[in-house]
Amino acid sequence: MNVTDYMHDLGRAARSAATALARANTGTKNRALLATAEAIAQQRPALQRANQADLAAGRERGLDAAMLDRLELTDARVNAMIEGLHQVAALADPVGGITDLNFRPSGIQVGKMRVPLGVIGIIYESRPNVTIEAASLCIKSGNAVILRGGSEAIQSNQALAACIRTGLAAAGLPEAVVQVVETTDRAAVGELIAMPELVDVIVPRGGKGLIERISRDARVPVIKHLDGICHVYIDDDADATKAMNIAINAKTHRYGVCNAMETLLVAQSRAEELLPQLAAAFTERGVELRGCERTQALIDCNAASEEDWTTEYLGPILSIRVVAGLDEAIEHINTYSSQHTDSIVTENYTRGRRFLTEVDSASVMINASTRFADGFEFGLGAEIGISTDKIHARGPVGLEGLTSQKYIVLGDGQIRE
Repeated sequence: MNVTDYMHDLGRAARSAATALARANTGTKNRALLATAEAIAQQRPALQRANQADLAAGRERGLDAAMLDRLELTDARVNAMIEGLHQVAALADPVGGITDLNFRPSGIQVGKMRVPLGVIGIIYESRPNVTIEAASLCIKSGNAVILRGGSEAIQSNQALAACIRTGLAAAGLPEAVVQVVETTDRAAVGELIAMPELVDVIVPRGGKGLIERISRDARVPVIKHLDGICHVYIDDDADATKAMNIAINAKTHRYGVCNAMETLLVAQSRAEELLPQLAAAFTERGVELRGCERTQALIDCNAASEEDWTTEYLGPILSIRVVAGLDEAIEHINTYSSQHTDSIVTENYTRGRRFLTEVDSASVMINASTRFADGFEFGLGAEIGISTDKIHARGPVGLEGLTSQKYIVLGDGQIRE
């Protein structure tokens, strides 16, 4: 197979399908989603056989337990895919929405209409459920999509692609609306990110190495975040119970996720009171603690290095720093944060507002766990990923993030004098 020709064929088919999808109404798109859900339910045994083949191949290749876990399509995960398709079908369709319509002195009306981006390329690793999540959001937002999953999930992804094709056909939509790359050749990624005439945006989902490579080499705009170095700051005026609950949840609810807390900041006035309690709770849960000198004076922990402040552990390790107060906390976050998600625990309204205003991250919170930085929790229904960029989309990217706006003008024969 000539990978260059193959990928350009996919791109041309996607561009044509995007035009057809742009004409589809909400009902048609929902029919495709619901028919896909029905196909997955009917094809569950075939899906799981394909997945078992991927798992067996993965074990032979020596994939670690965490990778195999992400790869597996359990009954619960298949059920979640089916439920997710129903949820996306129930969401409001952003396409075609008109806002800010105003009369101008000339008599014309000027407004903005929400429109699809066009063709989206999504590059991801391990988790075959991403195939359905990404396809459903792209269909509902009116975008054609080219999906390039990891080689370890090739049979699972192809089985899911067959279900999607069944759903698209049931709604009378071209099967090229959703295309799953069939080759495992890594050159396919290089081609996909270098076709600006055929692909409008790239969304990488995976490890930092993958995202850095895509960001460096892409000739197509990229929606991304490199890592999630998330902070919780316990302020002088924090409620102790809230501080304990939020910090413990932000770190230990799940370790290997981008919205888990990696650094805990504690105001000096509260450190002696709260750090021993927090250290006991974290130690009980098997979390390794690394602290600054002031932290080490209060609890038993390893010394934190400069590298710790810039590390996304994605595991049971937490760095802790005692700070003088809000100013030093904000300075630390804006110096070391990956601009993903940061939270303050405080009962002081003024300090909370300062934190919201001055911390430069995609999601900024008061008295809430960083684990809430998620499309579903934010009411988006689902997300294609999280963006720490500042242009177009920032934070969890749902349906609206997969669209843009164009100006529309409604006239009645006016000409410019």
